[in-house]
Amino acid sequence: QVQLVESGGGFLQPGDSLRLSCAASGIIFSISAMGWYRQAPGKGRELVAAITNGDSTNYADSVKGRFTISRDNAKNTVYLQMNSLKPEDTAVYYCNAVDYGVNYWGQGTQVTVSS
Repeated sequence: QVQLVESGGGFLQPGDSLRLSCAASGIIFSISAMGWYRQAPGKGRELVAAITNGDSTNYADSVKGRFTISRDNAKNTVYLQMNSLKPEDTAVYYCNAVDYGVNYWGQGTQVTVSS
C-alpha cells in the first residue's frame, strides 16, 4: 500500500520561509519521480516543482528562485523549501509520486500566507 504523508504546512506572513516534507512508503522511492503540486481556492491543481530519480528538477515559473525541491532517498522523503513566501502561494500543497507510471497523491497540507 502506497502512502505519501505531507507535513510542515501552516500560517505564514509574507516573506517567511517554510519547509514541507513528504514521507513515502510502499514504493521504490529511489527510482520514483516526485513532485509537489498545489491547489488554491477556486483554481485547478498546478505543478509547483518536480524532481526525477536522477535529481533533475523542474519548477513553475511563479516559484523559480524562491522554492527548492530536494529528496533524501535514505529517508524516502522529498522536501519543498519555500522562501520569500507571497500571499499568492496560499494553497493546499500535495505530494506526488510516479511509480512505474502510476500517480500517487498525499492528503495535502495547507499553506496560508497572509499579513
